[in-house]
Amino acid sequence: MFKKRSLVAAVLAVVSTAASAHTTLEATEAPVGASHKAVFRVPHGCEGKPTNVVRVQIPEGVIAVKPMPKSGWTLEKVTGAYAKSYDYHGTPVKEGVKEVLWKSGNLGDDEYDEFVVRVYLTPDLPVGKMLYFPTVQECPEGAVERWIEIPVEGQNGDDLEFPAPGIKLLEKKGGH
Repeated sequence: MFKKRSLVAAVLAVVSTAASAHTTLEATEAPVGASHKAVFRVPHGCEGKPTNVVRVQIPEGVIAVKPMPKSGWTLEKVTGAYAKSYDYHGTPVKEGVKEVLWKSGNLGDDEYDEFVVRVYLTPDLPVGKMLYFPTVQECPEGAVERWIEIPVEGQNGDDLEFPAPGIKLLEKKGGH
């Protein structure tokens, strides 16, 4: 009986480790109409190889993107037009960062790291909904981990094999 319980515990540990071994956001909730520090937690490389590129797609309605540089990595920002103009502290903003890349780094498969971006979550983002940041890890020899799946209605991230990191949007607290 003890051996059977140990086997079940070992299998559950492996399954829960595999299920949680994807790129996630440190904070799981954030208010709209406010700045937010998004910390992307990358728990490993790709299939035994180190990660040398981390790409984060910035969703519509997220503006004023300021990525944090990382020692040993080259930072690149891809800019473009927004679907509409957003008000940022009284200034209309029509374009900005749409993707952030940390390149030429080296995150070993047996290592963990965090990649940080400061953003502004516009007030017209849907309170109570999830906001997803599709993230891709690129590794040598074409190995890639694509954390880009977004749940459809009735699904949640646990139902997906490669879920995109996401946060639940909350109502802004207090005055300004």
